[in-house]
Amino acid sequence: MTAGPLTRPAAERLADRLRPLAQPQRLMILSLLLAGEHTVGEIETRTGIGQPALSQQLAELRRSGLVTTRRAARQVHYRIADTAGLRQTRAILTLFGDDAPQIRAEAPADPTPSPAAPSPATPSRAAPPPDGAARFVHILAPGA
Repeated sequence: MTAGPLTRPAAERLADRLRPLAQPQRLMILSLLLAGEHTVGEIETRTGIGQPALSQQLAELRRSGLVTTRRAARQVHYRIADTAGLRQTRAILTLFGDDAPQIRAEAPADPTPSPAAPSPATPSRAAPPPDGAARFVHILAPGA
């Protein structure tokens, strides 16, 4: 697949998808959630993000559709919303993260879905994915 220059509408859609990721605390949260589901308390402990900042960032990630929640008694569990969100988060951290090799080594291929999570669809193997920036655009804006 050869990627040409983005059209204005495609560039605007891509920019809209990237906006929620342009915040350090949200990237910290998403990088933690690559490993699987975590409670709010676990996220706070592992990232060091205190309240109310953590609640604000989690709310923004929910609004953007990047994470979903499930409640078990008094615990709220967060996870990356879907396979597309997983690919997007992994692409951002892989392409732009300072610790990209460590992130790739530590992150499982797919997090263990919670009992409430739908099983991901089997990906198509028709053509190899593009490389570099073209891969990034392909992951974040399929069909652009």
